[in-house]
Amino acid sequence: MKFDTPATTNPIDQLKVIGKPTDRIDGPAKTTGFARYAYERNAEVPDALYGVVVGAGIAKGRIASMDLNAARATPGVRAIVTARNAGTLGKGDFNTAKLLGGPEIDHYHQAVALVVADTFEQARAAAQLVRIGYTRSPGRFDLAAEMGAAQLPEPTPFAGPPETKTGDFSGAFAAASVQLDATYTTPDESHAMMEPHASIAQWQGDKLTIWTSNQMIAWGVGDVAKTLGIPKANVRLVSPFVGGGFGGKLFVRADALLAALGAREARRPVKVALQRPLMMNNTTHRPATIQRIRIGATRDGKITAIAHEGWSGDLPGGQAETAVNQTRLLYAGANRLTTTRLAVLDLPEGNAMRAPGEAPGMMALEIAMDEMAHKLGLDPVEFRVRNDTQVDPEKPERPYSQRRLIECLRIGAERFGWNRRSTPPAQQRDGRWLVGMGMAAAFRNNLLTKSAARVRLDSRGIVTVETDMTDIGTGTYTIIAQTAAETMGLPLDKVQVRLGDSAYPVSAGSGGQWGANNSTAGVYAACMKLREAIAGKLGVAAADAQFVNGMVHAGGRPVSLAEVAGASGMVAQDGIEYGDLDKKYQQSTFGAHFVEVGVDAITGEIRVRRMLAVCAAGRILNPKSARSQVIGAMTMGVGGALMEELALDKRHGFFVNHDLAGYEVPVHADIPHQDVIFLDETDPISSPMKAKGVGELGMCGVAAAVANAVYNATGVRVRDYPITLDKLLEGLPPVA
Repeated sequence: MKFDTPATTNPIDQLKVIGKPTDRIDGPAKTTGFARYAYERNAEVPDALYGVVVGAGIAKGRIASMDLNAARATPGVRAIVTARNAGTLGKGDFNTAKLLGGPEIDHYHQAVALVVADTFEQARAAAQLVRIGYTRSPGRFDLAAEMGAAQLPEPTPFAGPPETKTGDFSGAFAAASVQLDATYTTPDESHAMMEPHASIAQWQGDKLTIWTSNQMIAWGVGDVAKTLGIPKANVRLVSPFVGGGFGGKLFVRADALLAALGAREARRPVKVALQRPLMMNNTTHRPATIQRIRIGATRDGKITAIAHEGWSGDLPGGQAETAVNQTRLLYAGANRLTTTRLAVLDLPEGNAMRAPGEAPGMMALEIAMDEMAHKLGLDPVEFRVRNDTQVDPEKPERPYSQRRLIECLRIGAERFGWNRRSTPPAQQRDGRWLVGMGMAAAFRNNLLTKSAARVRLDSRGIVTVETDMTDIGTGTYTIIAQTAAETMGLPLDKVQVRLGDSAYPVSAGSGGQWGANNSTAGVYAACMKLREAIAGKLGVAAADAQFVNGMVHAGGRPVSLAEVAGASGMVAQDGIEYGDLDKKYQQSTFGAHFVEVGVDAITGEIRVRRMLAVCAAGRILNPKSARSQVIGAMTMGVGGALMEELALDKRHGFFVNHDLAGYEVPVHADIPHQDVIFLDETDPISSPMKAKGVGELGMCGVAAAVANAVYNATGVRVRDYPITLDKLLEGLPPVA
């Protein structure tokens, strides 16, 4: 189905199932343990061996020697895979050849061996007996030290150009009545998902099946095939349940590749789960950034010049963190400059983590906007309202399909009681606590990508949906079921959903906040094709057939779907493809975050007291799961603001706190009541679903709202995340 004209009405608009706060259909399986994750496929592969990965003990250099004799002699050991016996590995789209190192070492904990044994304990014991001698080389581990050598990266479809210029920024900034020039930093962060990177691989002749924890099945199939040098048709990836990904499982990682190599070497299925330290140093992470923001404005608060420059680092051939991209779109201003620079660092790979670009970018931009409002003597909400735009500021001929940022700001301010905020900072107390409020705008682009599905109608009147779309804990099973039920005129219990298998049609996959809108649009397309086939079988035009309560009303008589299907059933497959609407219109999601904090006047301890998010993100397909997405994102935002940081040893190039004991994330006791408001809107430009996404919007801006609340409470402006108490103590007002 080609979507190239604005959607007006369609079966989805009935809203009998879509838009309802529906319990997850996969909930019973998950809460009872019947949902089997990648490492738990014992029924399919009862004879699987266990593999344990050995990670490099240096960050840069070469393997000088590797003694495997003691490990091979350990009871139960069946095989050991290293670069010497793995064969030639091709380079996949995401450089999968580097998932197995040796003799060259590219980063700390790069996989250099896999020990395969009968039991996990035997494999782990033998892995500890692998003796490796290294020759170290000097490495580049400090982003600040490498800023001068940073270069403009190559443009990519996701990142866009590395530099944009509109008007005369330098002249306008120099002439501005009020100026801000500030630098902000964000640290390296880990995805820290609950389920580790885990896979089971099995060869049957030249056919390879990998049960793995992965967000993007089709990408994974292509990368495995390229890396191993086998046809894509010979690779099957299965990932029906993913225990958290946050972007860390967008790409095939060492667990999947080494499980496949180990299974080939041992001639038995092999299962591999990465140890938590390897999840921190071996897999991807959100890279640190340094960001300089300059804003010039008139005394009445109109931005005349805005510039955002960002620096990040990655391995050779890697990608930059596009922290400046939202600044190209969010606020008005005739004179603009954005620049992204990439430094080469010998650290574990930096790559996508929830809301890549916007999350760290808005951590800086929205503090800068707060600082500028303070300089102008304006309320931070009002300052943002005065600089709203209904067109792309860099391309004024390109309007937004929808932009209700002002409504989000106004509604949020009223609901949160923003008018009770103390304008001078450090004025409000609650006992020993300094109390403050902060806010920030929220922004995330709406990304469109092709997505397909297959639907089957059987003799019981049940519709089964098959697509390689994944559910990473977001509620995908349920919204896909709701889509099929709404389109086919069925109750929800007459729909079955099968996900996460490369044997199914290729979907959008889960990532970038694009999953919900695109995958359901693909299911809608397949269901509409099935409706056409049913109408054709009944001898009527598709437009004249009505699908209600499991019946088709056509030609004056109702017929049940079960009767139409007959004993052989019916099958239809289709997908959504987009025209150029996203070129004609800027499609984005908007929101506002409000936070109240308390800061201990003596110790500097920070406690979040209240949180509110207001979101404008097109049609909300399932308010219940959407709210869960947003409050989860808000929680991650608190982590980014106050505690999350991969502590980097700049001497030896590794993340020191590489486990869940040392890498701190928020727990229930850290998070207060969270309120979420969804504006009632549909975006007919977006897709037939008229939806967008909220999974990353709910995080963008949260950290800055916390930081701005801390400033309002204490008068201390912290520009370096996370905002730990040591950064507050010296500046706290004296205790009365």
